[in-house]
Amino acid sequence: MRRALAGIALAVTSMVALSFLIPLALLVREEARDRATTTAEQRAAALSPVLALTTRRADVQQAVTELGSSDQLVVRLPDGGFVGSPHAPHDALDRAVRGRETLAVDTADGWVYLQPVVLRGDRVAVVEAYVPAADLSRGVATSWGVMALLALGLVGGSVLVADRLGARVVRSSRSLERASLALGSGDLDVRVEPAGPPELQEAGAAFNTMADRVVDLLAVERELVADLSHRLRTPLTALYLEADRMGATPSARRVTEAAGQLESELDSIIAAARTPLAAAQPGGAGTAKPCDAAEVVAMRLEFWSVLATQQDRPYERSLSPRPTPVAFSEDDLAAVVDALIGNVFRHTPHGTGFAVRVERKDGHVLLTVDDAGPGVADPEAALTRGVSVGGSTGLGLDIVARAARAAEGELTISRAPLGGARVRVSFALAGGGR
Repeated sequence: MRRALAGIALAVTSMVALSFLIPLALLVREEARDRATTTAEQRAAALSPVLALTTRRADVQQAVTELGSSDQLVVRLPDGGFVGSPHAPHDALDRAVRGRETLAVDTADGWVYLQPVVLRGDRVAVVEAYVPAADLSRGVATSWGVMALLALGLVGGSVLVADRLGARVVRSSRSLERASLALGSGDLDVRVEPAGPPELQEAGAAFNTMADRVVDLLAVERELVADLSHRLRTPLTALYLEADRMGATPSARRVTEAAGQLESELDSIIAAARTPLAAAQPGGAGTAKPCDAAEVVAMRLEFWSVLATQQDRPYERSLSPRPTPVAFSEDDLAAVVDALIGNVFRHTPHGTGFAVRVERKDGHVLLTVDDAGPGVADPEAALTRGVSVGGSTGLGLDIVARAARAAEGELTISRAPLGGARVRVSFALAGGGR
């Protein structure tokens, strides 16, 4: 913006300066010429009374010497002789003598003024005033130089003022830009000091208002999450009571374990929701304690295997024997695995098989979940947060996609060899895979 404003100031000031300087320069040149020719005409006119009194060569020579140089003031006497060295063309002299008319002639060397003087006896003398070309433009170059310096000073000053004004605007714009980027990266405490033109001051004030509103909305949302999570404790207590009524049976033990895990998750959610916003800003996947993806997948498969057996679902597992560290906490990665396997159980009928595979390739860990169900008709819609293609909440795959992006990976949905959907998630190896 500073460069653009400086360019505009340069162009406008240059055009204004040229529109004044060009006519002024021509006027200065004409004024210098007029001054030189007027002086020559006055000197020629001063000789006319002398010639009216005498035409003696000695007297005329003395008068010429007193009025000026013999090189610039010449007299043609009535007898055809000259006092001084003439510069006028012969035809012009003859015309002045015969026609008795005043002439001004431009020559290659300068300018010549011829003034005839009619004497007694119908005799004619001609006074020639000569102005060299250098005298016609004397002082013009200096005047032009001064005007050029003034024009450069004017243009430079205007560009400097425009640059200072632009710098003020740019500083305000960059401050607003930095604050916007900081807010977008999660710094909820960032604010700007409104400065610059009134429009940017209004934009800065609007940004501060927006940031305050975002903080308020996030606080309300977190309180709502905490309240909703706490309300789930009532049905969770009912599960504990139902498990107690079932007695010491394997089913009761599984229900108790599942209820205990759910209670632990609810406690984590409530604690996270109650954490102050400034302390709850995520530091990204790279700041989490790494875990081994194959170990987490194996642990979660053991959990889901019980339900798979009850629903007669055959499943395959293929876990890489090589270390597969990813920059995720064990709980976060387990949530990703549960979301993928849980989708298979929710969106395919009983008896539908699935396969889970963990591979290590090219600095990434690939987690692939295949199923033999109907597949995903619209993968793009399935990845839209809150949009369900199978009657669910529409959040599972979005959670997985955001986790993949946080770990410098991606989520893809395609057709599996089993005939159903293939969901593949890639995660960058923690520590560059070393």
